Amino acid sequence: MTHEFRLGVDLGGTKIEVVALDTAGQERWKRRLPTPRDDYAATIATVAHLVRAAESELGCAAGTLRVGIGTPGSISRTTGLLRGANSVCLNGQPIIRDMAAALTRPVRISNDANCFALSEAVDGAGTGADVVFGAILGTGVGAGIVVGGRVLDGPNAIAGEWGHNPLPWPRDDERPGAACFCGRAGCIETWLSGPALARDHAFHGGGTLNAEAIVAAAQRGDTAAGATMVRYEERLARALAHVINLLDPDVIVLGGGLSNIDRLYTNVPAQWGTWVFSDRVDTRLVQHMHGDSSGGRGAAWLWNW
Repeated sequence: MTHEFRLGVDLGGTKIEVVALDTAGQERWKRRLPTPRDDYAATIATVAHLVRAAESELGCAAGTLRVGIGTPGSISRTTGLLRGANSVCLNGQPIIRDMAAALTRPVRISNDANCFALSEAVDGAGTGADVVFGAILGTGVGAGIVVGGRVLDGPNAIAGEWGHNPLPWPRDDERPGAACFCGRAGCIETWLSGPALARDHAFHGGGTLNAEAIVAAAQRGDTAAGATMVRYEERLARALAHVINLLDPDVIVLGGGLSNIDRLYTNVPAQWGTWVFSDRVDTRLVQHMHGDSSGGRGAAWLWNW
């Protein structure tokens, strides 16, 4: 079996992307297709089509390349079925078995946030760090943990499920917090996602704007938008201070749409020392290097050469 290339599949809610990496981690092939809406069988078939196309165009025999897959949710250790995916047609499905059958080879599957963290740890913004916490701030909030170049999964396959913990050190006006799809209220995701930023802005009288518009308005000097960003940064500082107290990572890498807000990388570390149980904080907060390519790249890195 050839190991000249490895394939990574980013199985997203709106697109499926396959990337081929060579032994040096360079992208040699990449293609994406829309994710079939609410159709599990068609999703499996689309992945198989892209993998076959990659092998054909790279000049590799069918079935010879290793394939890693990043998915929303995680595999239940009890049932072997996927759970917790926001692409609900995947939930309750034996995705490892079905992908292996469709691709005629073993596959490795991990949570998409784990793949993001692994990509950035191997050859991205966290290169050279021993402990990397990769946090995704987007439509949802999730995270992955990489220690010594390996994804930390845990006995329950939930390591890094940072977004479904309560916002730490909540103020009285932050209790109980908004309802979360997980069935609880006040989760970090309900405060730090893009929709959460928009909801907080509207709640404080700023009007109906999406996250991108709020950031732009704050840059123009809009008072209400500026106040929204100050609240967001303080909450993010609290949430990441909690991570530092528990994990003490060398570096925290931000991904997702909100990671493109430049002011976060100055304003959040300036505050998190208030809650970190140490007289100094050497953890670095950095922006991703590979952007939305990190999911597929990290999936490819699930296999060692």
